[in-house]
Amino acid sequence: MAFFKDFKAFLMKGDIIALATAVVVGGAFNKIVSSVVADIIMPLIGVITGGVDFSQKFISLDGNEYESLDAAKEAEAAVLTYGNVIQAIIYFVIVAFFIFLVLRAYERTKTAKEAPKVTEPKGPSQEQLLTEIRDELRKKNS
Repeated sequence: MAFFKDFKAFLMKGDIIALATAVVVGGAFNKIVSSVVADIIMPLIGVITGGVDFSQKFISLDGNEYESLDAAKEAEAAVLTYGNVIQAIIYFVIVAFFIFLVLRAYERTKTAKEAPKVTEPKGPSQEQLLTEIRDELRKKNS
């Protein structure tokens, strides 16, 4: 029974609950970002590049030219689908940007709540203290 008690305590730790929450929110966030990339960003990039669909860009390694990626796959040709790499890079940059925005906003709220006002200490300045020490030493030496 101690095993199950320890396991329950482990599951109920705040770190595990926070991790589980982060995984669920991350999955939902992934769907949002995927939709933004597929439904908004890539069509805009397609318009800018003259209607190019990056997912269909490939290089056939067998030397033959194929009409489409599907035709090359049907012929079982070895292909380098560099368009997918371009899409993945764009997707990564967009995800990194969204995460940056979220973390930046979080850090700003955290510092606004937690940052106490720094006030100058009351009392004599460093020069005044050094002057007083010098004067005291002169009194003792004379």
